[in-house]
Amino acid sequence: MQSETQSGSATKGLLRSALDAMLIPSLAILTAVVLGGIIIASVGGNPFLAYYGLIQGSFGSAKALSETAVWASPYIFAGLAVALAFKGGLFNIGAEGQLAVGAVFAALIGYALPTWVGGDIPAIIHLPLAVIVGMGMGAFWAAIVGFLKAYTGGHEVINTIMMNYIALNTISFLLNGPMKDVNPGNVSARTPLIAESARMPPIFDGLRVHWGFILALLVAYLIWWMLNKTTLGFEIRTVGANPDAAKYAGINVKRTIILSMALSGMLAGLAGTIEVTGLNYRHELGFSIGYGFDAIAIALLGKSHPLGVVLAAILFAAMRNGATRMQFLTQMPVDLISMLQALILLFVAADAIIRFIYRIKAKGERVVLTRGWGG
Repeated sequence: MQSETQSGSATKGLLRSALDAMLIPSLAILTAVVLGGIIIASVGGNPFLAYYGLIQGSFGSAKALSETAVWASPYIFAGLAVALAFKGGLFNIGAEGQLAVGAVFAALIGYALPTWVGGDIPAIIHLPLAVIVGMGMGAFWAAIVGFLKAYTGGHEVINTIMMNYIALNTISFLLNGPMKDVNPGNVSARTPLIAESARMPPIFDGLRVHWGFILALLVAYLIWWMLNKTTLGFEIRTVGANPDAAKYAGINVKRTIILSMALSGMLAGLAGTIEVTGLNYRHELGFSIGYGFDAIAIALLGKSHPLGVVLAAILFAAMRNGATRMQFLTQMPVDLISMLQALILLFVAADAIIRFIYRIKAKGERVVLTRGWGG
């Protein structure tokens, strides 16, 4: 009886902490929606019609739901990548480059491997191999930054930005040269189509949503489990909170920093990989522009919690997917969606504004995302 009471109390405590964590982001979204509606009305638009179009375009039909899930899939992976780095006290600005590196190498395995081995490859081997290579290259690209951080003190923000430039410009060279699709009539910077055996099938016939969305949800759960239920997760969180205390406790801080960045890059690489294997079936120059930077906003909005990241990714995906329908109904520019996202992030980041508006007292400790700014 006592154990049941303790279990019930723990469950209530966990639920209460989850609700407290969601309070400020939820109020930030509500405030941004209200303020966005006022702005729409001020320029002669109908905010109710605009939001109706946004919801209808995002969730109003099976096709709309499918497209929202398609948008959400890379957002979940990339958001988890940034959130995991945050947990380790690192700021991974390089998800954009890591995503692109994962995508281009997944595409290479997808279209070139059958030629290399001189025949068809079973899907049970080819698809997992393309996914693993894409993940691995994303992890490798981020681990370079982790190594520099751990052994030279090089700030990960500067290094990931520079690695983005290296990755994106190298990929531009490859897609315009050695990896370019040479089929007649093609003038775009893109790879050839990957083989059928390297393609992730759709979940439903006639809809584009693929198994990458289910994989994203599964990975989100695994990241939560790893961070909260394993020794590795404890080490990552401890190093992120206080590396000096972690070192005193016997944790290998340098190894943990490198591993945190590698796992973050792996998730970002997976975001690019599923876009290639599940949706586009090739890598095109510029297809992922903005994903890595949207991922930072998603991780912030989700408070770096895997469940919060999933919900924030679906919100961003819904806004992106419903923007076209909103524009059709109201003739308002789709730039309003970017404005809404900016307002949401503004209120989440400057949570003192929300606390002031709704008279909410601050409680608990504040989260420090990264260390060493200007130090």
